[in-house]
Amino acid sequence: MNNKTTKIIRGSILALFLIGLSISAYLHQTLGGGVAPSIHALCPFGGLESLYTFFGSGTFIAKIYAGTLILFAITLVLAIVFRRSFCGLICPFGALQEFFAKLGKKLFGKRFVIPKKMDKPFRFLKYVILFITVFYAWKTAGLWMAPYDPWSAYAHLPEGLGSVWESSAAGLIILVITIVGSMLYDRFFCKYLCPMGALYGIIGKISPYRVVRNEDKCVNCGLCTKNCPVNIDVQHTNEVKTAECLNCQTCVLNCPKAGALEMKAGKKTVNPFVAIVLVLALFFVPILISQAAGVYNLVPGKLKAGETLKLENIKGYMTIKEVAEQAKMEVKEVYKALGIPEVVPKETKMKEIKNIAPEYDFEKMKESTGIPTSTEKTKTEVAAPTQKLDASLVRGSMTIKEAAEATKTELEDFRGKFKIPENVPSETKMKEIVNIVSNYDFEKIKSSFN
Repeated sequence: MNNKTTKIIRGSILALFLIGLSISAYLHQTLGGGVAPSIHALCPFGGLESLYTFFGSGTFIAKIYAGTLILFAITLVLAIVFRRSFCGLICPFGALQEFFAKLGKKLFGKRFVIPKKMDKPFRFLKYVILFITVFYAWKTAGLWMAPYDPWSAYAHLPEGLGSVWESSAAGLIILVITIVGSMLYDRFFCKYLCPMGALYGIIGKISPYRVVRNEDKCVNCGLCTKNCPVNIDVQHTNEVKTAECLNCQTCVLNCPKAGALEMKAGKKTVNPFVAIVLVLALFFVPILISQAAGVYNLVPGKLKAGETLKLENIKGYMTIKEVAEQAKMEVKEVYKALGIPEVVPKETKMKEIKNIAPEYDFEKMKESTGIPTSTEKTKTEVAAPTQKLDASLVRGSMTIKEAAEATKTELEDFRGKFKIPENVPSETKMKEIVNIVSNYDFEKIKSSFN
C-alpha cells in the first residue's frame, strides 16, 4: 500500500477514535453513566491512578472500573512493543490536536517551532506532572487531576461552558491553551504536558521498534524533520530512539525516497500499513477477549436481586427517585440523608440539583454524609447480634485492616462503625483517612464509643 493511502488511513483512524469518544462523552453527559462510560473510565490513565487502590484493597477509585485497568495494561504492552503508538495512532486527544494543527497551518501558512532553549526544559514538564498526578491520585484514592484535565473538560462541554467552568475552570483553561498551542505548534499537549505520554515514553525505551534512516539512500530533503509533529531531527539521526517519538509514522510516510526511512522491529523491516494493523490488533483483541470473559466493564454494574445502592455508587446522572429506589429508601429519607432541599423535584438528576439550589454541592455531600444501604428488614430477616467494639484498642498508627483485627471485628462492620467510606483503601492508617476524606475526624469518632 502506498504512503498516501496509508496517511489517509491513519488520519481516518484517529478521526474515528475522536468522534467515537466524543459521542460517548455526549451520551454520558445527556443520558447518564448507565448508558455510556465517562471519559475517565475510557482513559487508560485512570487505570494508573487507580493502581494503588486496586492492589491495596481490590477496589477502584470512583469513576474507574475493571475495563479502565485493562485499557491501561493494553497500552503498556503497546508501549513495550510499539513505543508510543497509542499516542500516534489511537489517542483521541492527540487527534484533536492534529485537527487544530491542520486548521492552524491553513490560517498561518506554516508551523511554528519553539526555540530549543525553551523547548528542552518545557519537555520535562510532563514527567513532573506524571509524578505529581500519580502521587496525589494514590495518596487521595481519587481522580485528583480531574479538575485540571483538559480532556475531561472537553468531554464535559455538552453540559455547557458555564458548568464546565464551575467544576473544572483550570481544565478548561488548559484545554484552550492546548487548542491555541496546537494551532501554532504540533502536538502541543503531547510534547509538554501529557503525563501518560511521559509514562509511555519511558516504557517505550525498551522497545525494539524504531525508525531507521539509511544514510546511503537519504537525499537530505529534510521532509522527515519538517513533518515530525514532535520536532525530532530525523534527518540527522541514524535511529530514532528518543522517548519523544510518537510512532505516528509521519516521517516515513512523507519520505520521497523508498527505503531511506524504515520502521524496524529488531532487524526486520515493518511496512507502515502493517504496523498500523498490528497496533490496532494488539489494542482491540484483548478488549474483545476480556469482553467475552465478562470482565471488561466501563460503567456501573446493575444491582442484583436483593442488593442495595452503596454511597460511593450514587452517580450524578441518577435522579433523586432512582437513588431512593436503588437504595431501598423512601424518597423523603433520601432528601433528609443527602440534605437535598425540598423544593427540588424528585425527578432531578443529582448533579443538576445545584441548578435549583445553588448552595447544594453533590460531591461534598457524598463525602460527608452516610446513607444506609437499606431502611427496613423484611419480616423473615433476623437481626444479627450486635458486637460491642472496644475502641480503646484502635490506634491512629494502625491501618484500617489492623484496627479491625485488633478489635476482632469484621472489616466491613468495622468500616461501618467507624464511618469509613468504602473508597478508602484498607491499608490506610486511621490517622491518615483525613487525607482522603477531608472532614473525617478519627479522634472524635473514636471518643464517641466511650
